[in-house]
Amino acid sequence: MDIEFTDKIESYTEGFKQLKENKFRDNPEWLRQLRECASREFSTLGFPTLRDEDWRFTNLAPIARNKFHIVDAGEEKLDRKKIDELSIPNIEAVKLVFINGHYSAEFSDNEKLPDEVIVSSLRDALKQNENTVSEYLGKFALYEKQSFIALNTTLFEDGLFIYVPKSVLVDKPIYALFISTEEDVQSIVNQRNLVIAADNSELKVIEHYVSTSHNVHFSNVVTEAYAGENCNLEHYMLEFESRKAFNISTLRVEQKRNSNIKSHSVLLGGSLVRNNVHPVLGGEGSHSLINGLYMSTDRQHMDNFMRVEHASPHCDSRQFYNGVLDKKSKGVFHGRIVVHENAAKTDAKQTNKNLLLTDTAQIDTKPQLEIYNEDVKCTHGATIGQMDDDAVFYLRSRGIPKRDAETIMLRAFTGQSIANMGLEPVRSYLEAKVDEWFIGRKN
Repeated sequence: MDIEFTDKIESYTEGFKQLKENKFRDNPEWLRQLRECASREFSTLGFPTLRDEDWRFTNLAPIARNKFHIVDAGEEKLDRKKIDELSIPNIEAVKLVFINGHYSAEFSDNEKLPDEVIVSSLRDALKQNENTVSEYLGKFALYEKQSFIALNTTLFEDGLFIYVPKSVLVDKPIYALFISTEEDVQSIVNQRNLVIAADNSELKVIEHYVSTSHNVHFSNVVTEAYAGENCNLEHYMLEFESRKAFNISTLRVEQKRNSNIKSHSVLLGGSLVRNNVHPVLGGEGSHSLINGLYMSTDRQHMDNFMRVEHASPHCDSRQFYNGVLDKKSKGVFHGRIVVHENAAKTDAKQTNKNLLLTDTAQIDTKPQLEIYNEDVKCTHGATIGQMDDDAVFYLRSRGIPKRDAETIMLRAFTGQSIANMGLEPVRSYLEAKVDEWFIGRKN
């Protein structure tokens, strides 16, 4: 099915009509209405432009001028060996595999779970746990004035669903591997993920996006997460797709009293990538860590948009984002801390560090504070620099070749972000991927 995104919206409207009559005809009425409203919103908004303040550094014309197709799963193109090659090695996890946006039971392993914990595809959850899904889906990631959330809400077919009941600790991480395969057409996937962690629960979730070839495709991802009182939730977003891919992702987290969330993002793939992270600290005493690493080369464009809302008193948040930019690539960091009027005793810190490896690499960084309460402690800062020649010379004077000396410096810089991540297999995997990136940058 073709859905063409241009300034003219007719083909999109017709595409949605076909989906309603075919793939969405069995949806419950509340979901059909949600899709209808989101569809009207996207038809009104279209894609953001450079005139939109939150998108002023990212030109979406490469996406808007393409025609994308909704494709089938394509399981026949993969085998267990290929799945293992694409996966994080040596990780003990509950694993779900999605191929071109469709859940693959053949390649998944979600059997070993504590009682009452539900881990499934969202499509299955809509059939088996509709009441729970309807209570949370679309309640946090609001589509109003948000083009890509509206698009996702309209067109999503499947995704990851997790429900952890009260006082349950899930010791193994939930690992979702999202694979885009080589197709004869340019594909689009609107992945929708819903994570519900009830009071006093503990959970680790990994979203891992990869491609099997260097083809053009578009991943438009929305993840809604609910962290109940005293909940500990750690979330990873690893984006390693084709260098020709487009990836727009949104993580929206709703936090209750004394909840603790950690969000880690690592961006290495894609042609144009936008990473939106939006936690709302809605319960007193909640804590949020927003940690990320982005590494771009050639003409890659990586945009990180952080919005941390302090909506209750006695909450604290930390943002640490590091970027490494090579050749003619471009990075964006737009970090906003919003302190609501009733959020006294807020403690928030935001740091963005960027390392430019060439004179042609570019970074736009815009830390922001929006504060409506005087009894707060908020700081922000950004740095932009190049390789420290004195430090490299010092290492070379100890007999270390120049290239190895530069690699040591780069490892130290990226290691600041990786060290914040709690899962050792993920850290080891990322360290290896970073090393591959360093080795390949001169080739």
